[in-house]
Amino acid sequence: MNIRSYVAFADFVSLANASSGFLAVVMMATGDLILAAKFMLLAVIFDSVDGWVARKTNRVDEHGFGINMDSLSDVISFGVAPGMLLFYECQTFFIPYINILVSLLIVICGILRLSRFNVLANSSDVPGGDKFVGLPIPITALVLGSFFLSGMFRMDLALIIMAVIAVLMISTIEYPKFRGMMLMIGGSVLIIGTILPQNILSSIGYLPAKLLFIFAIVYVIIVPLMELYGRLHRSGPHVR
Repeated sequence: MNIRSYVAFADFVSLANASSGFLAVVMMATGDLILAAKFMLLAVIFDSVDGWVARKTNRVDEHGFGINMDSLSDVISFGVAPGMLLFYECQTFFIPYINILVSLLIVICGILRLSRFNVLANSSDVPGGDKFVGLPIPITALVLGSFFLSGMFRMDLALIIMAVIAVLMISTIEYPKFRGMMLMIGGSVLIIGTILPQNILSSIGYLPAKLLFIFAIVYVIIVPLMELYGRLHRSGPHVR
């Protein structure tokens, strides 16, 4: 069947996501890691609005073309691109090849996470429409991109953080979905502030990038901590 019978307007947003991820990799190959990180963050914006566009255009996707387009795009922008950026950023780390191993872990866990998402999307096993099973994959670009552009980047911390994020993506921890127009606009403004030209960023102390990094890290760690606290609270003290 003709490809035009499958493609909807929202899919062009997904393609913009994939294109941003690819351009991030191209920028790394040319040595411009700063621009690469900015393209990764731009991909997050496209990824966050493609579902909204699909809903607003009343898309009917009976074949699942859109969800597969979205996941394939995410593999590029939030699996391969962050993995490659971490590899380039941490080439001089004192433990040989650790940057390759963590980068590969990001890609593998990203593929596993997205594959599970596609399976659960058409299954009754989904915990609810307001939660993700495992850490959502765009967090890889949000955390690594903002950390690199914040002026606070450290190779050791980046490797540890990204290894933890990779494992959390394939966990069964249920992360809440944040929806709403104001939240979408606020997040996009923060990302746009982070990808401003470097001379503007430095004059404001890299504040948008720092805020974006802090918010993303809080989201990553607060949910597992709350779940751990809940389990400990439910178990209670074992007293005879």
